[in-house]
Amino acid sequence: MPSRNLLRRPARAVAVWLAAALALSACGSTPSSSSDAEAGQELMVFAAASLSDPFSDVAAEFEAAHPGTTVRLNFAGSADLASQIQSGAPADVFASADAANMEKISGGGLAGSDPAPFAVNTLTIAVPPGNPAGITGFADLGDPARQVVICAEQVPCGAAAAKIQAATGTKIAPVSEETSVTGVLGKVASGEADAGLVYVTDVLAAAGSVEEVAFPEASGAVNTYPIVRILQARQPELADEFIRFVHSSAGQDILRKAGFGAP
Repeated sequence: MPSRNLLRRPARAVAVWLAAALALSACGSTPSSSSDAEAGQELMVFAAASLSDPFSDVAAEFEAAHPGTTVRLNFAGSADLASQIQSGAPADVFASADAANMEKISGGGLAGSDPAPFAVNTLTIAVPPGNPAGITGFADLGDPARQVVICAEQVPCGAAAAKIQAATGTKIAPVSEETSVTGVLGKVASGEADAGLVYVTDVLAAAGSVEEVAFPEASGAVNTYPIVRILQARQPELADEFIRFVHSSAGQDILRKAGFGAP
């Protein structure tokens, strides 16, 4: 009768073969490209409310170029976003509508890269379709009989409005001060206000819901938009790639179509 040791040898040989096969299989499943390595990654981008439309398109194209990656977008007023980041919100990228709110991040030691300007935007007057209050220029916004909505001064669009008021001597007594341009635009589109100060890009995005009354004084308060990687970014390399994409010809084309100017 064969010994038990002899009977075990084939079983041991099979076990060794299986172990080797599994090891080879594991090697074969190792990601072989950066796209595979990116699978399942999420990038959190905090962006000014006025960037809602173009950054949604930027995110879609970035995801298409990075299979498996999801870009989460958090849109709000730049001041609110800066406060969220200062409070520890998990942001990878911050795109502000002005330098002042970006300084809260970079000057506060929360930036992981140097802020880089990527677009400019200019204020304009939004009125309801048909312009029922007959607004013709910036001076009309100082008429107390007109219901005017603007951004709060700590918000970039509000700071720009304050600068224009100081330069022109026109004092606006707003019926409401909003925390973002989307709030201003909503009140004008709904007919709750005769006029509101928003960006050129906002009127373009809301075509049909509001009309534009351009005013030359707007050139005295052009907002420059900077973007930065957050120091505590969970995806620092992906954040840098996203920022590079925003500055690329593809990203800039999206911004130009939305009405933004080059910095």
